[in-house]
Amino acid sequence: MPDGSFVKGTNSNAPFSLKVHRGEGMVLLAMDWKTGKPPKDFVGFSIEYRYPQKSVFWPVRNRIHFPGKAKPTPLGKPPEQYPSTEAPFQIFRWVHFPKVADTPGVFTYRVTPRFMNSEGILAAGVPQQVDLEIYSETDPGKINIAFTRGYVSSQSFVDRFGGEEGFGKLIPPTADAGNDFVPTHDKADEAYQWMGFEARERILDLLDKAIAKQADVMVVAYELNLPELIGRFAKIGSRLRIIIDDSVSTSKKKDGTVVIKDKGAPHSPESRAEAVLKAAGAKTCRQHMGVLQHNKMIIVDGPNFKRVVLGSTNFSWRGFFVQSNNAVIVYGSAVVAQQREAFEAYWEGSAESFGASQSSRWLPLQVDGLDAEISMSPHKAANSTQAAIAADMDSASSSLFYSLAFLNITSGPVTDAVVNAVKRPDLFVYGVSDKRKGIVLLQPDGNPEPVSAASLGKGMPEPFRSEASGGSGVKMHHKFVVIDFDKPSARVYTGSYNFSKPADRSNGENLLVIRNRRIATAYMVEALRIFDAYQFRVSSKKKPAPGVPAKKIKELGIPPVLPGEKPWWDKFWSVPIKAKDRKIFA
Repeated sequence: MPDGSFVKGTNSNAPFSLKVHRGEGMVLLAMDWKTGKPPKDFVGFSIEYRYPQKSVFWPVRNRIHFPGKAKPTPLGKPPEQYPSTEAPFQIFRWVHFPKVADTPGVFTYRVTPRFMNSEGILAAGVPQQVDLEIYSETDPGKINIAFTRGYVSSQSFVDRFGGEEGFGKLIPPTADAGNDFVPTHDKADEAYQWMGFEARERILDLLDKAIAKQADVMVVAYELNLPELIGRFAKIGSRLRIIIDDSVSTSKKKDGTVVIKDKGAPHSPESRAEAVLKAAGAKTCRQHMGVLQHNKMIIVDGPNFKRVVLGSTNFSWRGFFVQSNNAVIVYGSAVVAQQREAFEAYWEGSAESFGASQSSRWLPLQVDGLDAEISMSPHKAANSTQAAIAADMDSASSSLFYSLAFLNITSGPVTDAVVNAVKRPDLFVYGVSDKRKGIVLLQPDGNPEPVSAASLGKGMPEPFRSEASGGSGVKMHHKFVVIDFDKPSARVYTGSYNFSKPADRSNGENLLVIRNRRIATAYMVEALRIFDAYQFRVSSKKKPAPGVPAKKIKELGIPPVLPGEKPWWDKFWSVPIKAKDRKIFA
């Protein structure tokens, strides 16, 4: 039985296979040659797509072209992008966001192999075509997984809104400036819709409906400095109860200066937001559990409108518009009743008392037909989730994907499980984690690739341009692990939970395990999208091997001409990592 996680091309006459994995507002297209290797004149795939209920196919565009084909870039203009029908993609998979990704209905994708003769003329081969929905509720009326776009260090952001200067007109320079920040960018509304993507759209819509339906709302907030959220919470007024973190943390600058961040202080963004909400009649509670009240949760309880929002998305400028985040929106009276119990245990209690509550245990998520559980932190030692999650990761049979904020500054069973996974030759592992002032990529060969924040998007080869750094602070903020996405046993762990001992034993957190291939695939596509974006920036800056001249301009490869010359696609068969990559997705 199809599980909705992918569709396949069915054209038996095409020389290649096509498998399209469904993400959330995006797709992963994976291709492989059916028999043996491609011919030497094969120069890549063109990708075209058609919007729901439209007749025109639009080519996905490539930023690089064949030698001598690229057009010069006019001064002050973005570099040209070329339809992949004339500048095909020389890769065997591609993650695609449609230009207008938030379009409900059935999209059509058409992938065509392209060949080049000795005179440089392109010819089209036999295509594959598939239909699928990519923007809709994940399981209508039950659960929806929504992501922020979360990647301002990108060529798309530069094209649309400018680089560092454009970023500075959209995002406040510090968290403390967030409550009163007014953007000066002339495309601010478009930018926020693009950056916040589905997570922002769904959360704002949910709050607007809560206001209109006079629903009771309960919120747990670690960060709170975003005016469009504070304003909506204020409109809920006396029907709002909100728990806001008041933790104190310290950090050290390069010069040795110690910075104290007191979220309970009167001048903090959270305290200023609290003052606004109290004036509107809301009931507030300040707490930090053992260390942090790190949860990000919204409960809407109306007569005919019941929703719970969980996940990693902080209610802040960076949470919505800079960081890679996810929101898990669950529907129904059963889950609302369940999470109201957790909220009351937070409101009335301490880390010690919450750890003894039923909410700190693994409980069914209360979604009909979905094999999923939820466990809220902090836990007592007897209810710790760390060892069991690590054991589940160790049991992976095909693949492990992760996108884990703070992995590189924490230790414990889950960190050990990641280390163990990359030592297994039978397991395909891709991972992204943050490090101080940067990120670390982990590839299937176990080779970590560090990327510093200072160099992120800088010094890009032509025709790519320098990108916005994304400001100070964490950029990859997800906390999820995907196990065996390509098996019926696929599952994902996700939430606000950082897979660390403090998250397990001290902090207020939400943690879910969802055993569902459709949902696990969506998280896999998200992990791969982020990995590829950073990996491209790493590979673009690598020094060539001794004796190999550096390339200042990226170009597409042409068919081999000289004896012994290898085609562009040879590495996807001869390099074990790339061959493994080609096979697992297609």
